[in-house]
Formats: sequence, C-alpha cells, structure tokens
Amino acid sequence: QVQVAESGGGLVQPGGSLRLSCAASGSIFSFNVMGWYRQAPGKQRELVAAITRDNPPNYADSVKDRFTISRDNAKNTVYLQMNSLKPDDTAVYYCGAGKWDLDYWGQGTQVTVSS
Repeated sequence: QVQVAESGGGLVQPGGSLRLSCAASGSIFSFNVMGWYRQAPGKQRELVAAITRDNPPNYADSVKDRFTISRDNAKNTVYLQMNSLKPDDTAVYYCGAGKWDLDYWGQGTQVTVSS
C-alpha cells in the first residue's frame, strides 16, 4: 500500500521561512514524479512545484524565486524550501507522488503566514 506523509508545516511570520518534507513508500516502482499542491479556503487547488528524476523542476509563477523543490531519490523524499513567505501562501500543502503523475497524496500540512 502506497503511503505519502508530509511534515514541517506551522505558523510563521511574513518574510519567514519553512521547510516541508514528504516521504513516499510502499510502491514496487520508484516515484518518478513528486510535488506539492496547496489549497487555501475558498480558492482552487494550485500546483506549487513538481520535480521528476530527470527534468528540471516546475514552479507556479506565484512562488518562483521564493520556493525551492528538491528530492532525495534514494529515500523517495521530496522537500519544499519556502522563503520570503507571504500571507497569501497560507494554505494546506499536499504532497503528491507517482510514476507519471501525482497519483498518491498525503493528508496535508497546514502552513499559516501571519503576524
């Protein structure tokens, strides 16, 4: 059974930083695609960043130059380093993983940016 588990959310002041982590396990194949979505109350789900084993990462325009996605292939783990956080970044962040798409999801971790 595939399991995806996020950690690292919390409350941070505007301009601060947080690092999210996500570990995927339980699959007979490696997770080629890993990434992060977020959803804020009353807003549509937004793809924040995604990364594959062989290609450069993709970012939403709203987080470019502030967020960095990286992965440890040996551990099937993906990270999201979030810098210069803004109140608009407040959302539940969900980690996804899969072979060709983000097919498996974690429960989400809350990120709140507020003074």
